Amino acid sequence: MKLVKITTEYITLGQFLKFAAVIQTGGEAKIFLESHNIFINKIADNRRGRKLYPGDNIEIENVGTYKIE
Repeated sequence: MKLVKITTEYITLGQFLKFAAVIQTGGEAKIFLESHNIFINKIADNRRGRKLYPGDNIEIENVGTYKIE
């Protein structure tokens, strides 16, 4: 599990993907989310604007597992 530290109250899923270096640019987020299964706290969710808070666990199939801190 990779830890991703944020300094704000929350980060959106689209921002997280770029911040965690899963994608290279923000423009790739929509296509990436349409083609990958993503689970946030074990619940499937691929909304780019989904807010992630410290303590949330993100699992991206075939990519990795992350925890927001």
